[in-house]
Order: sequence, then structure tokens, then C-alpha cells
Amino acid sequence: MEKIIDENKQGEHLILEEKKENTRKLYIESYGCAMNFSDSEIVASILSSEGFNTTAHLEEADLVLVNTCSIRDKAEQTVRKRLQKYNAVKKINPNMKVGVLGCMAERLKSKFLEEEKIVDLVVGPDAYKDLPNLIAEVDEGRDAVNVILSKDETYGDISPVRLNTNGVTAFVSITRGCDNMCTFCVVPFTRGRERSRDPQSIIEEVNDLWNKGYKEITLLGQNVDSYLWYGGGLKKDFEKASELQKATAVNFSNLLELCAKAQPKMRIRFSTSNPQDMTLDVVETMAKYRNICNYIHLPVQSGSDRILKEMNRQHTVEEYKTLIDNIRRIIPDCGISQDMITGFPTETEADHQDTLSLMDYVKYDFGYMFAYSERPGTLAERKMEDDVPEPIKKRRLAEIVDLQQKHSAYRTQQHLGKVEEVLIEKSSKKSDAHWAGRNSQNTMVVFPKAHYKVGDFVNVKITDCTSATLIGEAVGYSENN
Repeated sequence: MEKIIDENKQGEHLILEEKKENTRKLYIESYGCAMNFSDSEIVASILSSEGFNTTAHLEEADLVLVNTCSIRDKAEQTVRKRLQKYNAVKKINPNMKVGVLGCMAERLKSKFLEEEKIVDLVVGPDAYKDLPNLIAEVDEGRDAVNVILSKDETYGDISPVRLNTNGVTAFVSITRGCDNMCTFCVVPFTRGRERSRDPQSIIEEVNDLWNKGYKEITLLGQNVDSYLWYGGGLKKDFEKASELQKATAVNFSNLLELCAKAQPKMRIRFSTSNPQDMTLDVVETMAKYRNICNYIHLPVQSGSDRILKEMNRQHTVEEYKTLIDNIRRIIPDCGISQDMITGFPTETEADHQDTLSLMDYVKYDFGYMFAYSERPGTLAERKMEDDVPEPIKKRRLAEIVDLQQKHSAYRTQQHLGKVEEVLIEKSSKKSDAHWAGRNSQNTMVVFPKAHYKVGDFVNVKITDCTSATLIGEAVGYSENN
């Protein structure tokens, strides 16, 4: 649940430049968080070298892959409907093979392959390098499955093919897996234990992106703050490392600084943070380097200490507030967003009021809010009764969303009259005469196009706002351009 799910991107299919020598066609569709979309780029890169070009037309595909998410029930139901659609097309194109990738793959392998017989191929998130072998098995008429979770796979040696990109912003994966056993979350079971990628390979990817014209990267992981490289291996085994390994280890603050120094004109963001792992040296590094954006996504999930304990979150409300206070002290204009789950098992009206109270204290810039949805395989599903009635969940969610909209409006109003740097990403959805891009705090800004172009860093004077968007006029290029 601690991963931002962009509803506009759900089900997006990927297209990349064709290789003339490739003869087979791949249709790949992604659901879930940014991590899944990043993984689809890795898969496309591997299969491009195996003779596959991507296609936008499902009907002509030799291989159809869906990269899945187990975080929310809605995503899972959507994937099931898509699999039914693929199988209907398969009746027209019987040579077409269908495969499931990612988080649902590990959990539902036997259901998909043996019971329901709706797919030919099931590949877990650590097994993408095995795709050529698995496809060879399928080509010979056998079902193929690899959902083994790895202790060391980080895909640091695969250069992702950037797909459906604006050519301006890109994700760079730095960790895989998660060691935090939050009771509502299936990630530790579907993506395995936490391990970090070699910082050298990360810097090489950042430099390569800059050379290709990208202007902003987001360092990506289930929990970026706990990044720790000491020569390879699981984070939990760090205590067994040698003295030399411990002395030369690279933590997230070090990595952030390495990236900022490697490309001083490239904007750097990161997601997702975890309150228990976020240390003040990260915030101090953000303050030190102008090209690190003043924005932190800091999921809290609940404002009730009792519910946080039930969720197995390793922070209290007071510790969270102290962290917020320190962020605001070090970076006064830092944008902060939240994840919030309402209606978690045993949540009372008093717990809900505690959540509203915490929101009033922080006044988040924006948030990602969900009613609790029991996920198979999680500790909560195994040990807790989903006992909050649906109407109460919906009412509490509506109250949280309403309050967040008020806080979002309050935060956007703080930008009025200021001149802020904006990186142009695309044309505005509502007006082709306007550009849209984000400021350092991750708020969308729209302004007249004039002579500027996608990829420019522009200083924009903010003259108006809605609760979600800033409106302004460009006053010239920023010094970063």
C-alpha cells in the first residue's frame, strides 16, 4: 500500500522503437505502482534482445504479458478481466501465448496455470532474466513457471528500455524487496527480502539518462530510505559484514549525494520513504543540494498509535510528528504527501478522529487514501477479522478525502506570488496552449506555452491556483536550463 498507484497509467501498454531484425511481436501491459512500470522496461529490454518488437495491437501479438499488482483488490480484479479478454483473442490467434508477471504471479501461480488454465507462463519479479528459457518451454507446448524469489537479483546490469516516456523524466530502481512486515502489505511475500543495487551501476544509469536528454530522475524502491550497499547481499545480513565492508558502506543519504554531484543540473526525486527508516541526514542532504527536489512522500497509514501497532508499523504518532517538525525546520518549504488506510480491522471512531487530527497537524500537500481491502497472503488476512462495515469505511474515507482537499488548497495558496522553477513535461490536459510541469514540491504548474519547449527549466510566477494545480506566467529560463 505504500506505493503510489497512478490511476491514469493503469493498463498502459508499452511501445519502443522497432529492431528490423526482430520477427516476433510482444504486447505488454502494466498495473500497479511505479516499480511495476519500471520492471516492464526491464522485461522489454530482455525480450528486445530475444527477437521481440512491441506492438500496440493485442490481436497481432505472439506473446502477451501483463505485469500485475497484489496491493489492491481493484488492480487484481482488473487483471483477471484482462486475462479473460486475452483468452478471447487467443481463440482468433491460437498461436498467441499469455503470461503473467510480477506480484500476482508468485501468489496465484497454481491457480492461473493448473486450476483455471488461463495462462501459459508465470514469472515472478526476480525471474525476468529467465524469460528466454521460459518462452522456449512455452514454444515447445509446455507451461512455464519461475516465481523463485532471489536474495541478490537487482537487475543492476540490465539497461532498461525507456517506454512510453516523455523523454524528460525517468525512474531508476535502487532497491528491491522489503523487510518491513506491515500486516496489510503483501510486498515482502511477493518481492522478497530487501537488497540494494550497486551504487556504481546506479550512477552509470543516471549519467546515461542525462546523456540521452533526461532532466529528472526518481530513485525508486519499496523503501528507499533503507538503501544500504556493502558489497552485495541482504540488508538484514549487514551485521555479519566485515569491518571494511561496514566502513565503506553506502547508505541512502550517501547515494543521494553521489547522484546530486554526478549530474548537478539533473533534478532528483525519490519514492517511497518509510517514517521508521527516514533519517535526518537524508533531509540535510536534500537541503544541501539545489537539484534534489524539496518533496517527500511519507506514508503514515493512520493517526492512531493503537492501529499503527496493529499494522506493525515501527513508528508512533509522536515520532512521526517529530520527524515532520524536523523536516519543516531543515527545509521550510518541503512538500509532504501521505498514504492513509481507513477502516483497518478494529478501527474505532476514536482512531479515525486521531487520523483526522494528525492530518490537521501536518496539513499534507496531497495524499493517496484508501479504504482497507483485505489482501490474500498478508498477516492481516491470516490473523485479523475485516470487521469495519463497508458503509463506515466509505464514510470515513470520504471525510479523510474532504479534509485532504482543504489542506491541498491551503498548501497551493502558499505558492501565490512566488516565482518557482518548473520542468516542462507535457502539454496541459485542459489546454493545448499551455505547458504542464512540476515545481520542486511535486505540484503541477500550468502556464502559457510562449516559446518554451518540453524539457526546459522555466521560472514561473504563480498567479492563481486550484486545490491541486498552480497557474502562472513564465518569466524566463531558470539558471538550471
